[in-house]
Amino acid sequence: MTDCGCEKARAELEEYLHHELGREDAADIHEHIENCADCRAELRVGVAITEVVQRACKESAPEELRMIVLTRIRDIQSGHGILVD
Repeated sequence: MTDCGCEKARAELEEYLHHELGREDAADIHEHIENCADCRAELRVGVAITEVVQRACKESAPEELRMIVLTRIRDIQSGHGILVD
């Protein structure tokens, strides 16, 4: 394998984090990250952000907010609501 370089590693970092790359591309990115301190730091930031988002998505919205959103959706679906940009 040859080093894929920082540009490719950073461009495909999100897909790498979510295991969305093919085996060969993932191996190239992995090898580059192992040998590049800057890209390894970028990976750590990406992992931290992903973990925070995953934790946040597990929390339930407050009941009052859920009711407001559901009511608004029902109004729009029934043709009574007005969409505002």
